[in-house]
Amino acid sequence: MTAPPSETPTSRLRDEHQLILQVADAMQALLADEDAGGELDLDAMDDCVTFIRLFADACHHGKEEDLLFPELEAAGLPRDRGPIAVMLYEHQQGRAYAGHMLDSLDGARQGDERARATLRNAARAYIQLIRNHIAKEDHILFGMADQVVRGFEGRSKEELEALAKTISSRAGLG
Repeated sequence: MTAPPSETPTSRLRDEHQLILQVADAMQALLADEDAGGELDLDAMDDCVTFIRLFADACHHGKEEDLLFPELEAAGLPRDRGPIAVMLYEHQQGRAYAGHMLDSLDGARQGDERARATLRNAARAYIQLIRNHIAKEDHILFGMADQVVRGFEGRSKEELEALAKTISSRAGLG
């Protein structure tokens, strides 16, 4: 299945950002409920941590680190400084915050106030980090990536697929 013509190389990553922001908003709401005197829903926080680790990090950041960033490097953006270096550093920070949240959940469930504070602080730090991180990617890095990765020589993916068919036909294969 080919991508719709309006899809850019980063459009799926942008869509995934919306899902990640939705979970960040949910975490913020869970923390706000507790701040207002309610009980922190630790099962919901556990689900948030699971989502962060499996979707935001392994799936989404994995795509960026394994697919997008190498393409940008091949186009001349350095990995050790500039936007890619910043994004990689922030991915590591996010992993650390998720790790702190995960490590503190059992203690928080057992009533350990220090663990609860660690959970809340790591969650707040993650929310702030991921919102800023996504804003940088959506408004800076992905614009650069779309220019670099999109249809080399100004051609879209669909045009290049059609070119492949033409080449095969000329060679008597199509």
